[in-house]
Amino acid sequence: MFEFVEPIGTVTFSDVPNEEFLAVGMRNYWDGYFAGRAAPLGLAPAEVVHSVFYNFADGEVARHIPWVWGKITPEDALAVREQGSAKALRQLIGDELAGSPGLVRAAELATRAAYSAPTEGRVLYAGLRALDVPEEPVAKLWHAATLLREHRGDGHNIALVAHGIGGTEAHVLAALGAGMRAEEFGRVHHLPKAQLAGVVDGLRDRGLVNPAGSSTEAGRDLKGRIEALTDELAAPAYDVLTPAELDELIALLEPIAAALEAADY
Repeated sequence: MFEFVEPIGTVTFSDVPNEEFLAVGMRNYWDGYFAGRAAPLGLAPAEVVHSVFYNFADGEVARHIPWVWGKITPEDALAVREQGSAKALRQLIGDELAGSPGLVRAAELATRAAYSAPTEGRVLYAGLRALDVPEEPVAKLWHAATLLREHRGDGHNIALVAHGIGGTEAHVLAALGAGMRAEEFGRVHHLPKAQLAGVVDGLRDRGLVNPAGSSTEAGRDLKGRIEALTDELAAPAYDVLTPAELDELIALLEPIAAALEAADY
């Protein structure tokens, strides 16, 4: 389900929504990112958003929040985000698929799942779930995918906390798991070298990274346990669907995911 839901939710971070945010006064991509994604939390201070988002380096959130709230309200940011995301999804999958009965049914099933998941410990998911469900099918499907994505993301943060892995450490483990050096990974490559080296050294001291800078067996095992717990915590969202309905949802999402992969956004 992650493989089908993730591409739909992440159209939010593509060009069209970014352009919509720039048009209402955001200075750059990250202004729009933080305004749109943090909007369900209301006028939460940077410290709260940093905590909920978990894996941004210290100070990154504060460069955008609360500045963005001087240009746009959370309510308007939600509207811009939904409008831009639905427009992007429609363009990426094409009019035929966007207007199909299958997409309407997928949106219905995904919404049932998205609104059935537990909210305990899922702050961002709970904020999203308090919003109205869009009526238009493409926007409805995007909204459901975003709920499911953030529910999983909140659960992933829980898994990281439970295993003692901080946000930047999570990026380092992800980089090493992909066969990259930490300083090559997009989410942390911009950090000061000494700061990033300190994170890697801390993981090395815990036996998770070897002297050459690669994951140890213990590091790979830990990453695997975090991913398994993330899956386990995400699964209850789909319990509301019967096995036949879940199979139906998968079949309906397959062509949408394929179209998004082909679009390479």
